[in-house]
Amino acid sequence: MDFGPFLLLATLEGLVMAATLALTAVGLSLVFGVMRVVNVAHGEFFMVGAVVAWFVAQAVPGPPALGFVAALGVSPLVAAAIAVLLDRLVLRRLGYEPEAVIVATIGFGYVLQQGALSLYGPEARAVAAPFDLRIQLPWFGYAGYKLAVIAFAAVVIAAVWALLARTRIGLVMRATQWDRETATAFGIDVDRVYAIVFGLGAGLAALAAVLVVPIQQAHYLMGGDPLLLSFIVVIIGGLGSFRGTIVAALLVGLSDGIISVFFSPTLAKILATLLVALVLVFRPQGLFGRRTA
Repeated sequence: MDFGPFLLLATLEGLVMAATLALTAVGLSLVFGVMRVVNVAHGEFFMVGAVVAWFVAQAVPGPPALGFVAALGVSPLVAAAIAVLLDRLVLRRLGYEPEAVIVATIGFGYVLQQGALSLYGPEARAVAAPFDLRIQLPWFGYAGYKLAVIAFAAVVIAAVWALLARTRIGLVMRATQWDRETATAFGIDVDRVYAIVFGLGAGLAALAAVLVVPIQQAHYLMGGDPLLLSFIVVIIGGLGSFRGTIVAALLVGLSDGIISVFFSPTLAKILATLLVALVLVFRPQGLFGRRTA
């Protein structure tokens, strides 16, 4: 049997995973890079995005495309609003102490999970894709929606990069990241910047979940894998490094897709974990992270 069809299929599946993983991991990396805290509830914000997408898709009448487009707008906003509320009511009062934030987000993640179980239930449910189209490629046809996911994620990631690199709010975020005290002295409202960053990180995770839900099913326990893989990506790429996060997401996504097709998904996860261990041993700052003094 030809090797080419399997390699092409594995590569495409890996790119789909890399696209959604990059969105999720960029949100986690952004929070750490600016706020210097680890949001352990990040995976649950992903789950919230998927669950809210299902509710919105069911509530909007008409063709599936309308409900899906509505979910693309509503789910990230809901997740971002919850994140901003968490920041204002809890994290700010903790003074953004790293250890305290880890404990607080672990607890809040459990609250989100149990809240989804109560409102949504234990069943796994899918959201219909906005369109049903197969693109004819060499050897086989492939879902047009999956190709659209790759393209849409790339556009969003480019927009986030432009926001950080080319806008005033991006400049303010970077100033806050480098020196909070100096930023405050220059009149920057650091607490507001932190709330925006925390909300943006959660919104990106929720957006990735909306893209995934037509491929996978929404479930109240679905936040574990995105959180673990996002940590793997952020560690490999370098904590707080935007470029490193994207490169690592491509590396993890493509390797997972190819290894899963030719060998097994379990082996793909083992190798990803091994790569993290090697990075921590030989380059603790990550592939693109800066070494601290």
